[in-house]
Amino acid sequence: MRMRYVILGTAGHIDHGKSSIVKALTGIDPDRLKEEKERGITIDLGFADLTYPDGLTVGIVDVPGHERLVKNMLAGAGGIDLVLLVIAADEGIMPQSREHLHICNLLKIKSGLIAVTKADLVEKDWLELIEDEVRNFVKGTFLDDASILPVSSKTLFNLDVLKEKIREIALQVEPKPTRGLFRLPIDRVFTLKGFGTVVTGTAVSGSISIDQDVDILPSAIKSKVRGLHSHGKSIQTAYAGQRVAINLQGVDKEALQRGDTVVIPGQLTPTRKIDAKVELLSDAPTLKSKSLVHFHLGTSETIARVILFGQNELKAHESCYCQFRLHEPVIAMSGDRYIIRRFSPVDTIGGGEVLDPLSFRRHYKEGLEDLQTFETGTLSDKIAVKVKRSGIHGINISLIEGWIKAEIPSIRDAMKELREKGILIQFEDILIHKSALDSFRETIKKIMDDFHKKNPLKPGMLKEELRARIAIEPRLFGNLVHSLKEIVIDKELVRLASFTASLSQGDETVKTSLLGLLEKSGFQPPLKEELSQTLKLDMKRLSDILNLLAKEGSLVRISDTMYIPSSVFQQMIGNLQNFFRNKPEMTVAEFRDILNTSRKYALPLLEYLDSHKITLRVGDIRKLLLK
Repeated sequence: MRMRYVILGTAGHIDHGKSSIVKALTGIDPDRLKEEKERGITIDLGFADLTYPDGLTVGIVDVPGHERLVKNMLAGAGGIDLVLLVIAADEGIMPQSREHLHICNLLKIKSGLIAVTKADLVEKDWLELIEDEVRNFVKGTFLDDASILPVSSKTLFNLDVLKEKIREIALQVEPKPTRGLFRLPIDRVFTLKGFGTVVTGTAVSGSISIDQDVDILPSAIKSKVRGLHSHGKSIQTAYAGQRVAINLQGVDKEALQRGDTVVIPGQLTPTRKIDAKVELLSDAPTLKSKSLVHFHLGTSETIARVILFGQNELKAHESCYCQFRLHEPVIAMSGDRYIIRRFSPVDTIGGGEVLDPLSFRRHYKEGLEDLQTFETGTLSDKIAVKVKRSGIHGINISLIEGWIKAEIPSIRDAMKELREKGILIQFEDILIHKSALDSFRETIKKIMDDFHKKNPLKPGMLKEELRARIAIEPRLFGNLVHSLKEIVIDKELVRLASFTASLSQGDETVKTSLLGLLEKSGFQPPLKEELSQTLKLDMKRLSDILNLLAKEGSLVRISDTMYIPSSVFQQMIGNLQNFFRNKPEMTVAEFRDILNTSRKYALPLLEYLDSHKITLRVGDIRKLLLK
């Protein structure tokens, strides 16, 4: 038997019988708090479940109907698949009937039905009038064609019919993405004796199993799943669409709160800045840019400043792109729905869709096309734009999987397609857009071209100096530079492939004088400072010429201050070999005599020979390694 899980949420005004109808349907009283039972009203979220023989389980989230408790209602509305709008026959449509319907409409809940409760309290003619009023009330909403069913939880009138109607609609609901990332927005936290801390919520995507590691965000708490329950039963794995209780290991109840989200580690990032599409209700007051609003997403609520893009105010029934700057971080994915309520007085004024929960954009005009793509583009289009927004720093593949509300295999297929088309380039676990790489290439070429023009004698720029100018982390920078055909990397130096260090006509004259002076000096070469004074060259230019001559092999760099011609170096090697044919060891004094030089020059020459493994120092003597 195939198991199927759907979440139904109640909606409607206070005292219209939402909890009573849930209890009559399921045998479970969703009012669990002492105060709720004493006062006879629902204060916080209540939960029950309705099971059918064919494997369907409908988890029910019962919400409070009082106007002061709409924020509690919102905490339960985010994960529901279908709604049971409850309207009392003796009172008809009331303020929270309207507000709850608006909220469900803004959350894009796609299906539901309407129960006209307390049908036993009114005459048949009155009941027919109420049904007509309700039909006009829901016109143009997702409940436009929904069944309207008069019921009574007291006499059980039409309860079996209602139960069957719920089953029919639930079987048509599109299942939540079980192959997406696991997310469970927490709506309740409590402790159980002998178990510890337990959190509950609706699994909106993915799956989770016992012993898996989890993060609780944005509280930044790490834990492990100690146990799982769903609809009163212990389970090994929980799936999207289920009401789930998670027993967390090693976490205090006080560290958690409604609004936190249980997620798989390393793939979702808390955010305080969200780009979105916002739409106002038809009776909403004008919303001015930079206004403060209450922002509801999943089970979380925070204050946000809304920045309207391209306009100073938004009027009733209008929509536009915007950015929410949140006072507290939230967990969001592109494609999530949210609700906004006026800062004061607090009432629902609109909502919309999260387009980019990790916004880097600062200016409206730069990102308008991006937001249009996030709203209406294909999955591949959206991913390409998101990677492009991240610039040359790119974005980690795991963060893409945690950025957009889609199944992981679909995301990976889209990324593969974009790589095959050359739109995205992958460096290890980082994706970079082709346009960013092209821009990086042009920037590097310009920097290197300017460097070569200013330093024609230098063989290249230090790689770390180039990286510092671009400000990219070392590993990614190395991968990027190695991918450029226009660039040659020689150990720690970087140069354009088209560049060759060369001497000008004036430098060629200096070269001739320099080599002649060093040849004549033999094993007592003038040091760099002396060369500078003799040849009347500044130290920078002299250093560049010396390094170039060493690179081309005309000179051998003995130390930072001493250079000798290659011919003199070969003569030194020949003298050494002749000496060691007759003796196995050599002292410093003997080396000095071989070269007919002084200790001032002999010591740095010996250090060079030792470091290049031509000779081996053993105490005060040397042995020849070169054969």
